[in-house]
Amino acid sequence: MSDRYARQIVLPHVGEAGQARLSAAHVLVIGAGGLGCPVLQYLAGAGVGRITVIDHDDVEESNLHRQPLYAMADVGSFKARAARAALLRLNPTIAVDALTQQLTPANAAALVAGVDSVVDASDSLAVTYTVSDACLQQNTPLISASAVGLAGYVGGFCGGAPSYRAVFPDMPARAASCSSAGVLGSLVGMIGSLQAQCVLQLLLGIAPSPLGRLLSFDASRLAFGGFDFHEASEPEGDALRFIDVGDVVRDDLVIDLRSLDEAPVSPLAAALRFTPEHIDAFIGAHPPTTRRVVLCCHSGVRAWRIGRQLQSRGYANLALATLARVSA
Repeated sequence: MSDRYARQIVLPHVGEAGQARLSAAHVLVIGAGGLGCPVLQYLAGAGVGRITVIDHDDVEESNLHRQPLYAMADVGSFKARAARAALLRLNPTIAVDALTQQLTPANAAALVAGVDSVVDASDSLAVTYTVSDACLQQNTPLISASAVGLAGYVGGFCGGAPSYRAVFPDMPARAASCSSAGVLGSLVGMIGSLQAQCVLQLLLGIAPSPLGRLLSFDASRLAFGGFDFHEASEPEGDALRFIDVGDVVRDDLVIDLRSLDEAPVSPLAAALRFTPEHIDAFIGAHPPTTRRVVLCCHSGVRAWRIGRQLQSRGYANLALATLARVSA
């Protein structure tokens, strides 16, 4: 073996056997943005043998302050493809698969199947819940993180530990994003590096395992925090789950929760248009039945919130779906 990995092989936690485990491993990384860039760099640098990266977005100039895998020449290119090219320049001895698509309820199970670990570096709570469901079903470790503003966290879910749903049974009322709340590149770099560390500890069997643990960092206080969630219980009853838009059927009662200014035309022709402020009008016109109600919005947050409201009003057959943003 070349001296590429000499500085980590000398560690008693790694050695030749550990390096061989890394070389044989396959990791799925969802998102090649602020979190995904350091994850991808450190996993590739460590010699993880196969990395699959999925991201449907293009590189934008506004990404460059926190996504150092990319340069000005990459602006306009698919992130997944640009990331693959950069990783192979860094380490041509590994295999990198670039998927220029979204992770959805329709493809999540197939993407998770057969990998040793999944990294959730997306900026979508709908994706996080969807991939957590798939990882729980397949007993696959999931390292999920978020970083906005001056704070972030990383946690190890599934793979024998509680799922993301067990720890966060409800979405927040509002979900901040890097574009709306801002973020420092160094903050996402640190949280993404922690994700990579968690994955490497899993693959190498370094104790303690990150599964069942959440680690947070608040730069405004220069303080770490966190907690153990091994005893968290999976939610009981009917869980709100995301479905693919292609799985909507004719008998479904579909509600597009976006305003007409946000989306003048719904891609679902039969969708009713009720914004969250007017959901009582829907309830009055369509009392609970066995018919499935599918709630749709851009991010999934509004759909989740209204889904909880409908559950409290007796609606038992509910599903959620995300729709692409449409400019007015």
